[in-house]
Amino acid sequence: MKRAFFFLFIFLAVAGDVWAQGRQQVDFNAGWRFKLADDLAFRRPDFKDSDWSSVVLPHDWSILSDFGAHFPAGNAGGALPGGTGWYRKNFQLGDADKGKKISIDFGGAYRYTEVWINGQYLGKHVNGYLSFSYDLTPYLRHGGQENTIAVRVDNSLQPNSRWYSGSGIYRDVHLTVTNPIHILREETFLTTPSLSKDKGTIRVRSKLNNSAQQAVNLHIRVLDAKGKSVAEKKTSVHHTQIDENIDVTTPAWWDVTAPNLYTVQLRVLHKDGAILDQVEYRIGFRTIAFDVNKGFYLNGRPLKMLGVCLHHDLGALGAAFNKSAAKRQLVLMQDMGVNAIRTAHNPPATELLDLCDELGLLVYNEAYDMWQKRKNKFDYHLDFKEHYITDLQAFVKRDRNHPSVVLWSIGNEIREQFDSTGTTLTKEMVKAVKQLDDTRPVTAALTENNWEKNFIGQAKALDVLGFNYKYADYDKLPREFVGVPLIASETTSGLQTRDVYDALHDTIQFWPASSKDKFVTNGNADFTVSAYDNVAAYWGTSHERAWLEVKKRDFLGGIFVWTGFDYLGEPVPYPFPARSSYYGIVDLAGFPKDVYYMYQSEWTDKDVLHVLPHWNWTVGDTVDVWAYYNRAEDVELFLNGKSLGKARKTNEQLHAAWKVPFEPGELKVVKYRKGKSAQEVIKRTAGKAAKLQTEVAYERFTTGDQRDLYFVTVQLLDAEGIPVVDQDIELTFSTDADHEVVGTDNGFQADLSGLTNTTRKTFKGKALAIVRKKGKSAKGMMTVTSRLGEKQVQFGAGK
Repeated sequence: MKRAFFFLFIFLAVAGDVWAQGRQQVDFNAGWRFKLADDLAFRRPDFKDSDWSSVVLPHDWSILSDFGAHFPAGNAGGALPGGTGWYRKNFQLGDADKGKKISIDFGGAYRYTEVWINGQYLGKHVNGYLSFSYDLTPYLRHGGQENTIAVRVDNSLQPNSRWYSGSGIYRDVHLTVTNPIHILREETFLTTPSLSKDKGTIRVRSKLNNSAQQAVNLHIRVLDAKGKSVAEKKTSVHHTQIDENIDVTTPAWWDVTAPNLYTVQLRVLHKDGAILDQVEYRIGFRTIAFDVNKGFYLNGRPLKMLGVCLHHDLGALGAAFNKSAAKRQLVLMQDMGVNAIRTAHNPPATELLDLCDELGLLVYNEAYDMWQKRKNKFDYHLDFKEHYITDLQAFVKRDRNHPSVVLWSIGNEIREQFDSTGTTLTKEMVKAVKQLDDTRPVTAALTENNWEKNFIGQAKALDVLGFNYKYADYDKLPREFVGVPLIASETTSGLQTRDVYDALHDTIQFWPASSKDKFVTNGNADFTVSAYDNVAAYWGTSHERAWLEVKKRDFLGGIFVWTGFDYLGEPVPYPFPARSSYYGIVDLAGFPKDVYYMYQSEWTDKDVLHVLPHWNWTVGDTVDVWAYYNRAEDVELFLNGKSLGKARKTNEQLHAAWKVPFEPGELKVVKYRKGKSAQEVIKRTAGKAAKLQTEVAYERFTTGDQRDLYFVTVQLLDAEGIPVVDQDIELTFSTDADHEVVGTDNGFQADLSGLTNTTRKTFKGKALAIVRKKGKSAKGMMTVTSRLGEKQVQFGAGK
């Protein structure tokens, strides 16, 4: 029988190369075997797993299924399966690795995760969103002997989430190899206690694993973005505690418009010069503050946080983290004008925070969606009492060195805000956060706007109070919660399906009508919702209204729209077959809905002119035509060359609007600045679908990782090249041997075809394929097959 092994080679760096690595972090994602079944025999090193599936992590087994009404998570959980799965991996170590400390580090696994090494039980991790590690050292075999890791991931108790959680080891796994004397990375905290244009002071606090308290040397070096050393410091350490300051002259500040990053290298050297350990952190010089009157300040200037809430799934990839897919989401948000992200409602992958550091996005980092009082029968409330402080501590330690993180949130819409336990728990958790990080404010997202009824607010422990929805109460908040800065931590909950247009005469229709109505019974038969900004859940409102109410109030430090992207699960307002949300400004496939351009016209200085809807209707229809625009006095509408008049947005309506009797042909909107035409957009009546247009997105979303993805958009066109939105056809995607299609989507919230299928019907003329490189070839080919013929798509070098 052929066995798969992972070979690990570790080399001790010595003083000949003074900046060589002293520790190794080894990618441990490849070479795993997986089985969706449960048997404790799987933990045994001698168990034969040759018939198991070969997988590469990160891995989400739930996303591999077609959608179904029978799954116990329900459509709120994405209408996809849970269950219990096992992962196994074999690897070998040489004799040179003896004496090293070797740990396994999991970025995250959902949900209950148990780990064995060579049959030895290491423990159980209960928080499906937090990173965790185990020390393998005492149980490892060297000299080329086989070692076996076995991991059991149990996501069988359903429902346990209000949205799609995914299942399995869905984030990266590494082995970390150190010498016995090493820096405790989780105990390292870098701050900038003193900052000016001329000098920035970095305070380095850490701990050494040095039980014998052997004398060692500490070398601190700071590198700028180009890798140039800008500050160095050497000192001796005779104990386990490190607390040192190092100054950088004329530091480049980190900002949303200029996310300047520095690298801080900490190196521990033996007295003979041998390198014992080295760790690196990226930091940013920046200041943050909140004010009761002027909201949020970044680097001394007021800045409205223009934010969105994002769930952790990545559409067709499910919960399996991929850095380029995450970057695609963030870049699309940033293009819209977003400068802040709320990690709703749990800790994200650390790589997402890395991206926010690099891109200049502020992060509202959230720990919990519930405390002791449940929101689902099997959610984290089962484990809260035993783990809430240690999990919160692990969360803060993991993320506190990211300059992008500007707020810690201890909870979202916590039910304890309505009784006195909320006061006690809030004080305990804020104290735990402050003991580990006293440089950032702590908040929570609340729904109770009356002081006497809000026991979390009454704790007087939170630095900033976040309030969800209820914009009509904004002005009373400063009177109810005196002296505490405020943010609109969640707004809108507008509902839309991309490119679906049902005019409701500019009125808001609320779905469902109340909390007693879980789903609508009078919605569209095809499970769509109008893309005009006129439908919302009963607790929400339109995108325009939510933004207008925050925009006019300086005391609100920011807005966080629910949500930036559609996400799997929570498909208000419909029952199955709806299986993903309608809340997103961008759909699940990554295609912007029309309201995206409302935000872009308000939140950016780009020249924006966006017109909706399409121009394929029936003679006799009267069509609502809207235009989102900026940097202009007004806009003018033309139908087949005839002016239908000028219109403009107002302080209470952020779009221009006309009612137009349909006639086929050309619809044109012209934007005027200082009386002159500055921009125009044309919509034409399309004929039947005749060909495919493809576009490959890669360069903007690349991260330099071998796992970077190609995002291929397919658009139906008529014979004249006009986009077709009222016909849909089935597409089949195939690639060369060095590539594979890992996901397809069309953005429709009730498409029941599994998202890893290679066949996908377009929706409103569009579909997406996600392609991953398998081999070493720098270029590749994908074929799109349909009734219109075949379309060849090239990607990679030589495109």
